[in-house]
Amino acid sequence: MKKQLDLFREIIVDNFAGGGGASTGIELATGLNVDIAINHDPAAIAMHKVNHPDTEHYLESVWDIDPIEVVKGRKVGLAWFSPDCTHFSKAKGGKPVKKEVRGLAWVALRWAATVKPRVIVLENVEEFKTWGPIKDGRPDPEKSGYTFKSFNRQLRKQGYEIEWKTLKACDYGAPTTRQRLFMIARRDKQPIKWPEPTHGDSNEVNVQLGLKKPFRTAGEIIDWSIPAPSIFYRKKPLVENSMLRIFRGIQKYVIEADKPYIVDDKAVFLQHYYTHQGNETRASGLDEPIATIPTANRFGLVTAFLAKHYGGNYKGPGISLDNPLHTITVKDHHALVTAFLMKYYGHGVGQSLDEPLHTISTRDRFGLVTVKGQDYKIVDIGMRMLQPHELFLAQGFPKSYVIDKDHEGKRYPKTQQVARVGNSVPPPFAEAIVRANLPELCVKKYEYKAAASS
Repeated sequence: MKKQLDLFREIIVDNFAGGGGASTGIELATGLNVDIAINHDPAAIAMHKVNHPDTEHYLESVWDIDPIEVVKGRKVGLAWFSPDCTHFSKAKGGKPVKKEVRGLAWVALRWAATVKPRVIVLENVEEFKTWGPIKDGRPDPEKSGYTFKSFNRQLRKQGYEIEWKTLKACDYGAPTTRQRLFMIARRDKQPIKWPEPTHGDSNEVNVQLGLKKPFRTAGEIIDWSIPAPSIFYRKKPLVENSMLRIFRGIQKYVIEADKPYIVDDKAVFLQHYYTHQGNETRASGLDEPIATIPTANRFGLVTAFLAKHYGGNYKGPGISLDNPLHTITVKDHHALVTAFLMKYYGHGVGQSLDEPLHTISTRDRFGLVTVKGQDYKIVDIGMRMLQPHELFLAQGFPKSYVIDKDHEGKRYPKTQQVARVGNSVPPPFAEAIVRANLPELCVKKYEYKAAASS
């Protein structure tokens, strides 16, 4: 039996990207699944279906969709567009661009001309403003922004007022610094409103006065139950550049840090270190009996940061877990690095602090760290890549979001999960924009916390 259409209620359409973050944010704002979701990628549709079961799904190219046929006479209150941004992004490199991909934003104009959505939101990278003609397979630098301006003129001819602005996801409650350009167009004569940031730096006056919340941090999304294997005892040794990035981070965020990020009191587990018999570093939870205490003091702290493996040209130390995660891409580049610390009593340190850290022998014990007035030495370093469920939490998805199987129970590999999150819109972006511009469609805001399980 076909579902009866309500011809009087405005519907919401999402020409979505990745894992369906815009639809999730819209649902958080309105309390309803989006009515129509369109994507050409079967894996993206599969993830969307399991999380938004009441939505009408179209597994088709946005070019092949007839808006009039899809809408079936219903009024469109909101049409969201997240066209492929890779050919505008700084991260794309020097590859030739595809005209049909760069032109995906024109699909929004087709919807504007045919079914006239009351509000249109288009999300893309900042470089979208440079959209222009292609010359010899690449953007013509002499006509940068020419097509973007033409696109805006055509929207205005359809009766839309237009504004655009760059927003950061961390300002709206997502623990990532992902930054995107948003264009809002509306034809109902109502003013375009940009949502006020709800979060800020802890040093900001409005945060200290309680008018804003502090930025959510990368440390919140880490699943501390997943072990980080030693970088020194691997069947396949890490490449030199990876080791250098790790040691730069150790130097900045552990040895030289005034307040290193200490894990044990945040993650509810106590690390106890034994020399690598069987290549194993073991841990126990604080809700478990403590392991056998040996004659030497083997119990200590764990401090951590995130290394960024972006290729040979990246020279930075990574990022602190006290800050939001940097932009997530379709291939995970973030790695959790943990340094295992034991109390130091003035002897037995295998590394002089005035030597370059990356010259350490793999079996040395090195580096002094002071935590609350007590000296510790680093006895091992662990590293692992962030897992898909951590990345989805960092993007601002609710913890309940299903990422590892489709609506039929079929599992997808981690590579597909990471690709979905890298292409997705952080849900807090969409929720904030919809609440600001379409309050008549929204429900009361309920607080949710996308926190990793401990």
